[in-house]
Amino acid sequence: MSGFAAFDSNHLSIVAPDGRFDLYDGNLRAKDAAGKLIFDQVKNADYYKVIQEEVRSWSYMKFPFIKSLGPEKGWYRVGPLARVNNCDYMDAPLAEKERQEFMKLGEGRLVNATMAYHWARLIELLYSAEKIQELLNDKDLQGTELVREGQHRGEGIGIVEAPRGTLFHHYQVNEQDQVTMANLIVSTTSNNEPMNRAVQKVAKDYLEGQEITEGLLNHVEVAIRAYDPCLSCATHAVGGMPLEVRLERADGSLIQERCKG
Repeated sequence: MSGFAAFDSNHLSIVAPDGRFDLYDGNLRAKDAAGKLIFDQVKNADYYKVIQEEVRSWSYMKFPFIKSLGPEKGWYRVGPLARVNNCDYMDAPLAEKERQEFMKLGEGRLVNATMAYHWARLIELLYSAEKIQELLNDKDLQGTELVREGQHRGEGIGIVEAPRGTLFHHYQVNEQDQVTMANLIVSTTSNNEPMNRAVQKVAKDYLEGQEITEGLLNHVEVAIRAYDPCLSCATHAVGGMPLEVRLERADGSLIQERCKG
């Protein structure tokens, strides 16, 4: 399955200052498909200096990309695959052993197989299980201080790793604490271009002739589900989101259309 819906890409996540796997307190790091650093230890407040979003007329979702590379080459993946690829080590012995085994799949490069998302998720589950024991004895979590006092600030930026991937929240408020600006880059938005690339790869590999088969629909679904997308989060759409596949000629005329779900 290493070749299924597979393609090279950049990878983005947060890591600790020493390169350790981190989900909450780290700074931004990006690598290319070969594992070369694009940028490292970018602070939360500076995310807009390295990340930009592109609008395309045919999609309700934006397309984020790394500024220095531009929209054509700067798109990236987030989530379990990016996190395991980007970190230098995990401070959980069992998970670290599995991470090292996982990285062998890349043969000196990052692991770019779409289906490797699931393997990376298992490694993160193991990491989380090991960390739970530490958190149960964390004095900060056992404390009674539930609300932190602080100075009123008109702007706040937070970046964390959600299960689906890196999550950006940026807000500005006035003196009455009314939100005057909000910018969110959710994980599915960052994975917008990669999901489209995965579907394109499936179409090239499995579309035969001019027929959309049930098998092709299943392959498209498998490729998209690897990214665990939340389309309602990324597009603010309400209601069901069935899978619809259209086969069109070069001039845009419809050959066949099939829906699932």
